[in-house]
Amino acid sequence: MYNDFGVLQSRENLPPLLWSAAQRFCTINKVYQENLEKCFVQQYSMTHRLETNKLRNVANFCTHLLGTDALSWHVLAYIRLTEEDTTSSSRIFIKILFQELSEHLGIRLLNERLNDPLMRDSFESIFPKDNPKNTRFSINFFTSIGLGGITENLREYLKNMPRLIMLLQQQQASSSSDDDFGSSSSSSSESSGSDRVRKRSR
Repeated sequence: MYNDFGVLQSRENLPPLLWSAAQRFCTINKVYQENLEKCFVQQYSMTHRLETNKLRNVANFCTHLLGTDALSWHVLAYIRLTEEDTTSSSRIFIKILFQELSEHLGIRLLNERLNDPLMRDSFESIFPKDNPKNTRFSINFFTSIGLGGITENLREYLKNMPRLIMLLQQQQASSSSDDDFGSSSSSSSESSGSDRVRKRSR
């Protein structure tokens, strides 16, 4: 199956038969799907070695498999879309992949797939919420390639981030105060208990 990716890299115009055959193999036997998922991960890690035409071939092939559900969308979890975790080559790959998915599925259906609650864990590395810098990078990236519409939830999250941070800080402060109060109450109870013991002993 890895040879299919080798063919993709060596040709400019790919025969539709190759795409259909790979799709068919994946639907017949899950072993083929699992092997292609491994190939996807390996190819993505090697994007910096590929020329633009070869990147396009591989991205288009993956788009076909994802668009027909021959390849699980969970493989997208291996893409971490941040400035530090991508190169110019990997960004070209991601650009082609998502533009072609949008063309294949339509922006509405693509948005639905990306907002599927059951797939949220697989997409959080593409739409990161770990810090504002990474969130903005993802938003700006998709906006620059004409797919800003799939970042609406991320934009809303970024807009509400200051409020969320404030609420978190308030909860932490409240928890800390409760702990201090509990310690004080415990100390007071222990002190009162000690006083009563002394009085009895007298």
